[in-house]
Amino acid sequence: MLNLVQILADACQGIGPIVHLIRDGVMPIVQIGIPILLIVYGSIDLGKAVMSSDDKEIKGATSKLIKRAIAAVVIFFIPFLVTLIMNVAANNSDNEAKNANNFANCWTNG
Repeated sequence: MLNLVQILADACQGIGPIVHLIRDGVMPIVQIGIPILLIVYGSIDLGKAVMSSDDKEIKGATSKLIKRAIAAVVIFFIPFLVTLIMNVAANNSDNEAKNANNFANCWTNG
């Protein structure tokens, strides 16, 4: 019976270019672009609330800005978490260390 690490390691053999595209093409855009957009939109909402001079609206916009900032930080660290999980999976496998290392190398090296 194949376990998850073996399945991922075997899948990596054919999807190396896709992993490379995601890691080097999509992830930087997601990692940098989305947090910037979240903070910009939150600032715009807060600016609109301040211009309206409504305390309830300001409080709601501040809350929304804080939630968006937290989401931006989480999105920024997703690639680090994926890499960390891949390395932990590679280091904690006893019998499947070779397969786990292959998948961890696939993610790290493309």
